[in-house]
Amino acid sequence: MDKGSRIYIAGHRGLVGSAIARRLRTEGFANILTRTHKELDLLEQAAVRRFFEIEKPEYVFLAAAKVGGIHANDSYPAEFIRDNLLIQTNVIDAAWKSGVKKLCFLGSSCIYPKLAPQPINEEHLLTGPLEPTNEWYAIAKIAGIKMCQAYRRQYGFSAISLMPTNLYGPGDNFDLANSHVLPALLRKFHEAKEAGAPEVVVWGTGKPRREFLHVDDMADASVHLMQNYDEEQIVNVGVGQDVTIAELAEHVRQAVGFTGRVVFDKSMPDGTPRKLLDVTRLHATGWRAKVPLDEGIRQTYEFYIQDMLQNRN
Repeated sequence: MDKGSRIYIAGHRGLVGSAIARRLRTEGFANILTRTHKELDLLEQAAVRRFFEIEKPEYVFLAAAKVGGIHANDSYPAEFIRDNLLIQTNVIDAAWKSGVKKLCFLGSSCIYPKLAPQPINEEHLLTGPLEPTNEWYAIAKIAGIKMCQAYRRQYGFSAISLMPTNLYGPGDNFDLANSHVLPALLRKFHEAKEAGAPEVVVWGTGKPRREFLHVDDMADASVHLMQNYDEEQIVNVGVGQDVTIAELAEHVRQAVGFTGRVVFDKSMPDGTPRKLLDVTRLHATGWRAKVPLDEGIRQTYEFYIQDMLQNRN
C-alpha cells in the first residue's frame, strides 16, 4: 500500500474497523473508502458487486461481521452463521472479481477447538470440536479462512487471514445482553458503583483464562501484516499472555473504583476453559503488542464514560 492507495474498510463503524481507519489516517493514508450499512448492505450480493465495480478499491480490510458474546451467539445461531457467511462470500468474491490487489480477512480465536492445546498455534485449526456456545460464528469464520485460501490457490488472489484474540477498547459494545466479557464487566462495575451496590455478580466460576488485545494494537497489526505478510497460512494476533476472568474482574474493579464484593455465579456458563494464542508466527514478522492491559482498560473505561455522557445529551 502507498499513501494514495484506494483502501476499503468493510465494517468501519465497528470496533476493529474504526481502529483500522484511525491507524491508516494517522499514518497518512488519505484515500479511505467507507460505507455505512444504510449505504451498502453487505448481505446483498448485487449491491456489493456494484460497489466494487464502481469504486475499484485496491486493498480491502474485511472487518465487517455480526459479533457478540456467549449470550448473543447462543440466542441467535441462525443470524450468526447466515449473516457472516453472506458478508464474507460477497466481499471476498467481489474483491477478486474487481481486481483488488490484496484483502485482509479478520477472523477470531473462537475458530479453534474448545480443548485445543495451549497456547494455540495456527495448525490446531480443525483438529477437534468447537466450543458449542459460539460454533455458529466459528464455522462461518472458518469458511471465510478457507475461502481466502481457495481463492489464493485457484485464482492467485492475494488474501491473508488474521485470527485476533479477545479484543477491547474505544468503540466497544457495552450492551449487557450482547457484549463480550470485558466491556460487560466495565458497565456492570460502573453501574454498581453509581448505585452504591454492595456487590457485582460475574458469570461463571472466574477460572477460565482469556487473552485480551487492545483494538489499537489489533489495527496496528492489521496494517503491518497487510504490508509485510502474504501467505496462505493464517496468523494469530494476540499478546501471548492471559489472565483468569477473576483477575480480569479485579483489574476492572480497580479501574472503575468499585469498592464492593465480586461474586461469581457458578450456574452460568464458563465457555472455553482457556484461549491463549501462540503468536510465534506474528512475532516473526516483526510485530508485538504495545498496550498494557491495565492502561487499555483505563482507556476503555474513559471512552465508556464519555460515550455515555454524549448519549445523555
